Amino acid sequence: MISIQGKGVSTGIAVGPIYFYRRADSTVRRYEVSDRDAEWARFKAAQEKAIAELGELAEKARAEAGDEAAMLFETHQIMVKDMDYEEAIEAGIKESGLNAEAAVSDAGEMQAAAFAAMDDDYFKARAADVKDISTRLVGILLGVVQGGIDSDVPVILASDDLAPSETVQLDKSKILGFITSGGSGSSHTAILARTMGIPAIIGVGDKLKAEYEGREVIIDGSTGAIALDPDDATRAQLMKKRADLLKRQALLNELKGKPNETKDGQRIRVYCNIGSPSDVHTVLENDGGGVGLFRSEFLYLECDDYPTEDYQFEAYKKVLSDMGDKEVVIRTLDIGADKQIDYFNLPKEENPAMGNRALRICLTRPEIFKTQLRALYRASAYGHLCIMFPMVTSVWEVREAKKMCELVKKELTAEGKPYSEDVQVGIMIETPAAAVISDRLAKEVDFFSCGTNDLTQYTLACDRQNNDLGRFFNAHHPAVLRLLKLVCDNAHKNGIWVGICGELGADLELTETFLSIGIDELSVSPRSVLPLRQKIRETNARAVHEGCLAALASDVTPL
Repeated sequence: MISIQGKGVSTGIAVGPIYFYRRADSTVRRYEVSDRDAEWARFKAAQEKAIAELGELAEKARAEAGDEAAMLFETHQIMVKDMDYEEAIEAGIKESGLNAEAAVSDAGEMQAAAFAAMDDDYFKARAADVKDISTRLVGILLGVVQGGIDSDVPVILASDDLAPSETVQLDKSKILGFITSGGSGSSHTAILARTMGIPAIIGVGDKLKAEYEGREVIIDGSTGAIALDPDDATRAQLMKKRADLLKRQALLNELKGKPNETKDGQRIRVYCNIGSPSDVHTVLENDGGGVGLFRSEFLYLECDDYPTEDYQFEAYKKVLSDMGDKEVVIRTLDIGADKQIDYFNLPKEENPAMGNRALRICLTRPEIFKTQLRALYRASAYGHLCIMFPMVTSVWEVREAKKMCELVKKELTAEGKPYSEDVQVGIMIETPAAAVISDRLAKEVDFFSCGTNDLTQYTLACDRQNNDLGRFFNAHHPAVLRLLKLVCDNAHKNGIWVGICGELGADLELTETFLSIGIDELSVSPRSVLPLRQKIRETNARAVHEGCLAALASDVTPL
């Protein structure tokens, strides 16, 4: 047995074969083939596989986001079989003797350029579609693994770390748990694991070796312990712990349907953080009271070009419809920093966490912002929508964003398109600037939601993605907690509610503190709902109130 120690960031025990994430290398090499008919047959096989893959994606999109979303992949199916496109590839192979990858690449570039040169906006947009289908065909010809996992059985996925654009492509049905050599507790791998309710361990460094591929491993997401080829005693111990955890979950399930209410009658809303319409079932399964954070940027990350208004509308409509009369807070586009998207063509920045990101991009590229807001307001007719703007630092930013909301509503009214008049507009408090002027910001919006991951990062000058900072990144720091209390006080003075949607919301060591300072809502990963409910119901809020406030006033963390 080999023992490896990392840092657990998502609890649970998982056992299975270890599998190393495959990153795609789609570099096209050009060469002349000797058997042109055989090369043509190779292309035709890839074409059939692409059509089948696109059909599967269309069905998945239809189930998760509706018919409009599925149409994109159905259109790509048609384009893969387009006669002009296919003839250009055939000429490249049979007349020029090119390998199939090069012939597809050349044909794709030629057709994309032709579409891009057209005057009609609809046909101009087809240039991106041609590039997308060509990339898919080249990937199949090169043997690139779609989604990074080529396994018939579920696996413990190992990697250095995963970018947001990679996490959205994963086949989540094949993942039992995560191990990463780098990363942090607020990395997207960790967030995905918590949303999925599976164990995850980060920060194992160079202890992961390629020769471990396929060998059995047991991971403990609470302690960060990894047992490769476990001996009988270790297996028995960890399997017993796993059984105990399952029993505890069964007991927690008895809390479903019960209020999030302290012993002395104080109530708090417990909502869920999600990144996809498909995550809604885990919210309902875990009895979440609503969605406190839908990370809409993941719709952009899973597309190869700007998602259309209709594509976004179907996704938002799906979430709102599935949640029924429960509140859904959708955060507007939050890219930049660690979430980069190629087609946005953002310039390279020395310090992207403090650069052009989130609302700053929306306000400087209003055409993107307007498209999203139109989709959001159209979807509001199907549920209880709240819109939330991220990365706010000043009042003027909020006012500009609200102006765009009013413009969009006027347009939809003129077009006769329905939307709800009861849409709350709020902001994320994730910068010290927003916290300090929260008294002024509270007069502009209907609610605050505190993003404690970034608030901690900016307050302590600690990169949230840098796991080497260790104890320096302390979300329990008095400065962070005092800012949260300031925000809470200013919100309530102005008659608006305040929540927490960062990972700190699920920290049971701080639940009493949050109850004491008057937080109205906690939004957490779906699997954290019932443990949090249990903690709330075990607490006497009045008994801990004075002690927590006194600790906040001192120089120590109130723990």
